[in-house]
Amino acid sequence: MLSPKTSCELCSSRSRRCRALACNTPNVTFLADLPQADIEALLARYGLTLVVQADNESITGSFWGDSEAGIVGHRVYARRDTPLHSLLHEASHTVCMPAERRASSHTDAGSDDLEEMAVCYLQILLADELCGVGRARLMADMDAWGYSFRLGSAARWFAEDAEDALNWLINKGIVGKNGLPTFALRR
Repeated sequence: MLSPKTSCELCSSRSRRCRALACNTPNVTFLADLPQADIEALLARYGLTLVVQADNESITGSFWGDSEAGIVGHRVYARRDTPLHSLLHEASHTVCMPAERRASSHTDAGSDDLEEMAVCYLQILLADELCGVGRARLMADMDAWGYSFRLGSAARWFAEDAEDALNWLINKGIVGKNGLPTFALRR
């Protein structure tokens, strides 16, 4: 695992996680930054499986390519250089899908706008379940990566404009009325 401020051998950059294909990657949390067992345990609460692929391998089921996570059925695919926000986003897509879509899902989650916002909301909640991450860090990572919210930041959206996403999650049994994940798949 690379440590913060490791120099890239190819470009002499002093970025947090510099790789040949991503020397300008924002300072975000990556799969390699956390104990894999913690992420596996979180996904297992939903009956999902984390599949970590080799560093130079294309990620199975990735909609965006590069280091972005992928989904196929109940499996979330990633590499060590996959941003945590991407992994949690794709896992949240799988949680938020109806069972029939989940059974045949591959690469494209096929969600509408409200479901997409619910996915973003859930990924933020799930960050609180990972020691050393938390929602504030994940929202900062989302902003650094380029997520776009109408209020300008993930934190402002989450605090001021996400009531429809939260209500959607509650209505689908994914989040309880207490605002916390139920660890149940969409009903």
